[in-house]
Amino acid sequence: MLLTITHELNAVSGLSAIPFVLMLACIAIFPIFFSKFWEENKNKLLVSVVLSVPVIAYLFIRGNSTVLYDTVLFDYIPFLILLGSLFVITGGIYIDGDIEAKPGVNVLLMGIGAALASFIGTTGAAMLLIRPLISINSERKYKVHTILFFIAIVANCGGLMTPLGDPPLFVMYLRGAPFFWFFKLGVEWLFVNGLLLLIFFLTDLYFHKREPNKNLVMDKTNIRPITIRGKLNFVWLAGVILSVAFVNKQYIPFLDSDNMVLKYMREFFIAAFAVVSLLTTSKKVRVSNGFSWAPIVEVAYLFAGIFITMVPCLIYLQLNARHLGVTTPAQFYYAAGALSSFLDNTPTAVTFHSLALGLNGSLAHGGVSMVAGIPENLLRAICLGAVMFGSMTYIGNGPNFMVKSIAEENNINMPHFFKYIYGFSLIVLLPVYVLVHLLFL
Repeated sequence: MLLTITHELNAVSGLSAIPFVLMLACIAIFPIFFSKFWEENKNKLLVSVVLSVPVIAYLFIRGNSTVLYDTVLFDYIPFLILLGSLFVITGGIYIDGDIEAKPGVNVLLMGIGAALASFIGTTGAAMLLIRPLISINSERKYKVHTILFFIAIVANCGGLMTPLGDPPLFVMYLRGAPFFWFFKLGVEWLFVNGLLLLIFFLTDLYFHKREPNKNLVMDKTNIRPITIRGKLNFVWLAGVILSVAFVNKQYIPFLDSDNMVLKYMREFFIAAFAVVSLLTTSKKVRVSNGFSWAPIVEVAYLFAGIFITMVPCLIYLQLNARHLGVTTPAQFYYAAGALSSFLDNTPTAVTFHSLALGLNGSLAHGGVSMVAGIPENLLRAICLGAVMFGSMTYIGNGPNFMVKSIAEENNINMPHFFKYIYGFSLIVLLPVYVLVHLLFL
């Protein structure tokens, strides 16, 4: 998502954030206290509509309708097309087989996902590997922790090394950061993913020793060699990746046009690969994969409400950011990270990049070079905070909710919104991210 900042923004009241707060509250509370109501995707849509309508009316009254228009047409719709297309294509790749779910095997699979995430995107890597991971661990009793670390590593931190890895990096790339500059984040990528993999290994080793003996026997007995069906979808997946990387005005200048067809050219190619995937993949493969539309429908409904209700919050932040006293790399890191945990990490990255531009390079001292128009140390802080802290909640990054939904479809009892935070992200992830600050910023 990208908050449009080329238009003049009119001031909004802090009270306009109430619908967004209520949206977050519904996502957090309803699964706990109104689970039967929340199971129906149509009810999620109802909540999104009820909370979005007053925001839409308010933005029109305040003269910020253009920002709302751009948010829906050029942020939400492309976001949904990308996630939906990756969901469809990876859902046509069936990785069959069942190997013993030992801690070393799970760590290897998670490490592969971390490496893939930087090149096929966190969404692509997460959707490709979540089902095989669930299948391999199907005989084990204790597997919730595996899904939680998967969200942190594959769906978030793995995407640090290239602009293809995560949308915040891609928008920094579009703002002038060279493609290969992001490889400079490779040290942080190696540190954070290596440390999380180590913690996961020790955690999985602990739970593996607690597994009931009958589960371990089943896990060792039910062995099937790994096979892959729907391999043609790897071609369509590559097509999506290339479309994201190169079908933009930086490489095709005539796409920088007011023509709506040209503005959506990238999304047209991405959606076309998804359609081709549906046409060329046998129904048997998707049935074997347990493919259903429910997870992407859930994401579409919930994020519609999130994208719309968060617009006043982003406008308020954009207009008042300079008064926040955010000037140092550490402050950019934690501020971008805190907001990325709840406001979606892409608009947060854009907002703080704009704030850094407003500093006019005054912090570029001591030999610090300029990248994308801002001091390199600030860009590094923004990228690290936006990408990594996206794993602090289920709504910090698009793939998080999709992984959770797929896991629950496979009868894995995932923690609710609050429990994810106080039972996992605050005690496991936050200390790792503080170390990143202390060592690299």
